[in-house]
Amino acid sequence: MEEIKIKPVKEGLWVINGRGDGKPHLIGSRCNVCGEIFFPRKDINICSYCQSTDLVDIQLSANGKVYSYTVVMQRPPDYYKGEVPYAIGFVELPEGVRVETLFTGCNFDEIKVGMEVEMVIEKLWEDENGDEIITYKFKPKI
Repeated sequence: MEEIKIKPVKEGLWVINGRGDGKPHLIGSRCNVCGEIFFPRKDINICSYCQSTDLVDIQLSANGKVYSYTVVMQRPPDYYKGEVPYAIGFVELPEGVRVETLFTGCNFDEIKVGMEVEMVIEKLWEDENGDEIITYKFKPKI
């Protein structure tokens, strides 16, 4: 019997316990010249605001507020293999960056703009080998 593997949907999006608080944190980039913050982190080290190449990786806050959202009732094209229906939207983090995310841990009618949420890592789907593909999501903060 093969062992089930857990794989991130994309490498380098988050770190677990990076701040020693036991929580996952998204990895972004900050321009040291203009201060702009990006998520996901910039693979090409150029600030799209000031064109500086002086960018550093940073860990973003694990908490934020719902900026906008919608509930998707119909299965999108092949790239999305998670459950349907699902709630997707943007969370604004204290650093000022807005992160596109799936929402979890509540009924869809409980999600409200301005609601405080926290980041979690959860299964998104299983691949053809039965391995779990995981991603970051945000859930209501209790």
